[in-house]
Amino acid sequence: MMQQEEHWDLIIKPKNKWYQMDLGAIWKYRDLLMVLVRRDFVAVYKQTVLGPLWLFIQPIIQALLFSFIFSRIARISTDGLPPILFYMSGITLWTYFADCLNKTSNTFISNAGVFGKVYFPRLIIPLSILVSNLIKLLIQFSLFLAIWVYYFSSTDKISPHLEYLWMLPILVFMMAGLGFGFGIFISSLTTKYRDLTFLIGFGVQLLMYASSIVLPISSMPKNIQDIMLLNPMVSIIEAFKYIFLGNGFHDFVWLLYSFGFMCVLVIIAVIAFNKVEKSFMDTV
Repeated sequence: MMQQEEHWDLIIKPKNKWYQMDLGAIWKYRDLLMVLVRRDFVAVYKQTVLGPLWLFIQPIIQALLFSFIFSRIARISTDGLPPILFYMSGITLWTYFADCLNKTSNTFISNAGVFGKVYFPRLIIPLSILVSNLIKLLIQFSLFLAIWVYYFSSTDKISPHLEYLWMLPILVFMMAGLGFGFGIFISSLTTKYRDLTFLIGFGVQLLMYASSIVLPISSMPKNIQDIMLLNPMVSIIEAFKYIFLGNGFHDFVWLLYSFGFMCVLVIIAVIAFNKVEKSFMDTV
């Protein structure tokens, strides 16, 4: 009996169209994705004394600093809520967005050595960053919940709208999409314009102050509120506050705007990423 001929050829074809994205290839390399997720999560804290405890320490210190500087010294309103709870509600989602943006924005530069030696779908790298940061978000969200339960049981200042709790995964998905979109778009630009790498950290910090983390949108005049809401992160963070604290700004129209902004941003960013991917080794 003749044995069936086996074919071991792997054909790698270049993307011929600017909009082409091989989702099937990303699925085939899902094992690599999980390996990179584990690497991203473990490597950061591998040689630290406190290890993953930093995931709890960092947001607590940041919330305490905000409470002291903006609530005690600057006397900025927190909508009548306990300051540490108010700032933690904004920091929780914002940290996820900022980490995704900062790390994906260096995709081409920080992984040039790997990209030049072996083939795999390049979008695997930024996607692994989204997933590994999602693990960090879940840990920090548990910290926020612990603080929330404490104040909810000890004060009557919190009136949550838990009937909207079903929106939470959507809000996280939108934050992930915005961090991913901004990150890979900036990454596509930094292959030619290295100056952007110096501006990213500063720009993200400025964006935080324009995202209702420190100043509640309810304390602003109506015309300033409308300008602030053009920032797609604002309606997401405010919806999160509305669900758990009851004092945030909640409007499905603005959430729909943020979702549409995210979709358009991701499409443009993936197009730019695919275009740069073909020739970035010549410029990095």
